[in-house]
Amino acid sequence: MALKRITLRDFAIVQALELELHLGFTVLTGETGAGKSILIDALQLALGSRADVGMIREGCAKTDVCAEFDCPPHTKPWLEEAGFEVEDLLLLRRTVDIQGKSRAWINGTPATAAQLRALGDMLLDIHGQHAWQSLTRPESVRGLLDAFAGISIAHTSDQWSKWRSDQKALQQALQAQSTLQQERERLQWQITEMEKLAPANDEWDELEARHTRLSHAQALLDGANGALQILQEDETGVLTGLSRIQAILQSQEHIEPEFANLADILSSSLAQASDVAHSLQSYLRHADIDPTKLAELDSRVSLWMGLARRYKTPPGELSALLHSWKTQMRQLDAATDLEKLQATEATSAKAYHTAARTLSIARTKAAPRLSNAITQAMQGLGMEGGKFEACVAKAEEPASHGMDAVDFLVAGHPGMTPKPIGKVASGGELSRISLAIAVTTSEIGMAPTLIFDEVDAGVGGAVAETVGRLMQQLGVDRQVLAVTHLPQVAACAHHHLKVSKQKSSKGTTSTVFLLQQDQRVDEIARMLGGERTTNTTLAHAREMLSTAVHTTSERRD
Repeated sequence: MALKRITLRDFAIVQALELELHLGFTVLTGETGAGKSILIDALQLALGSRADVGMIREGCAKTDVCAEFDCPPHTKPWLEEAGFEVEDLLLLRRTVDIQGKSRAWINGTPATAAQLRALGDMLLDIHGQHAWQSLTRPESVRGLLDAFAGISIAHTSDQWSKWRSDQKALQQALQAQSTLQQERERLQWQITEMEKLAPANDEWDELEARHTRLSHAQALLDGANGALQILQEDETGVLTGLSRIQAILQSQEHIEPEFANLADILSSSLAQASDVAHSLQSYLRHADIDPTKLAELDSRVSLWMGLARRYKTPPGELSALLHSWKTQMRQLDAATDLEKLQATEATSAKAYHTAARTLSIARTKAAPRLSNAITQAMQGLGMEGGKFEACVAKAEEPASHGMDAVDFLVAGHPGMTPKPIGKVASGGELSRISLAIAVTTSEIGMAPTLIFDEVDAGVGGAVAETVGRLMQQLGVDRQVLAVTHLPQVAACAHHHLKVSKQKSSKGTTSTVFLLQQDQRVDEIARMLGGERTTNTTLAHAREMLSTAVHTTSERRD
């Protein structure tokens, strides 16, 4: 899994270039000003760096850069989640036009520069005097220590998500509880007020009828007395008249049989009229004009009407409204079980902290081992007496990765106090420290491609040879691409690319091509002797290549 191909068009002083890259350790060399860092700059553009119209070749409308990678498995979930096609090859493309407008694609699908950067962080690390990347990002530093220790944050992350979810549920319940309590208090006040009335089903109709009767009691009494008088008057009453008519008909029924039927009908009417008179007498005996009862009914009717107006409900529906309020109250009481939510949150918090403490213990144990390994690697890189420290401290806040803050501290020389790695003053020291870290952690599967942009600046002699051998060692397991001006480093490479600049009437162009063995001898001899190549420098170049190849064979054996 590595960078397979890079294609440039009208980038800087490159008119057109398609370059295939290989696994192992590859160096780029060339004369000063030839543009050795052009490939690095182009890769950074393809991986989301800031677009600049100065990157466009003079006289051209736009520049176009493509970088093709084998698709590492750990990038596939990210690609799927971001909505990009997942294929065996991963193609990143970026264009910049003369107006400064930038466009980007991932596997042919439009993308943002931020997405290119996110994906680029998973594909390669670029180390250089002024391009300090992963070791200044807290998550990368922490991830490097975790990878070295062979630990995973997956379980802790899961526990963190569970705890956060339970915290959110509890918080929402607490917030809702306040609202629900207010609602409960409102309902309770309404229920208490309504229960003073205690409206029964169908009570309103009966109450309204009773109130109407009492309100018209005197008129009803007068009416009943008048009706009874008409029925029972001695000479002119209805009952007397009906009785006389019945007697007359009965006295003549032997002459006219039809009168018998009529007399029977009158007998029935007389009986009904007598019943009415009896009922009126009973009504008058029990009827009572009681102002006190009327006042009580007036008060109750007023209470019914007042509550009906307040709650905008017909009086006859107050009983049903009270029942619905009591149902709501029961639902509110059962709406949130705070004790259960609090217990669940406490359990998940305990599970998270247990997992986080396990991580902290593992990190704390691994930090001295990583510190010693990188410190040892620094000794052969011109930093004798230098010291590297991986420090694990308690973070300000817990997080999905645990409760630790991991920092890398470095002292470049004996007697110096280790400081945060990003604050080390010397660019050359930063580069060599990154190389020491890369070699130490080369087997733990960080970014599959490492690029070193003149990390050997400021070193020479035995240190330069050590840098070359370390990169050679690193290239056994990883793809390493290095821009260098040191022949000792170039001789150790598995592949050698040369950057060459040509001038013509149409301008200056730069090309990159792969060197064969004889060409490598000539290039290393040039790097040893400058403009003039002598038999001595050629012999020295052959010896350096032979020694480097022999060392590589021994390491692979």
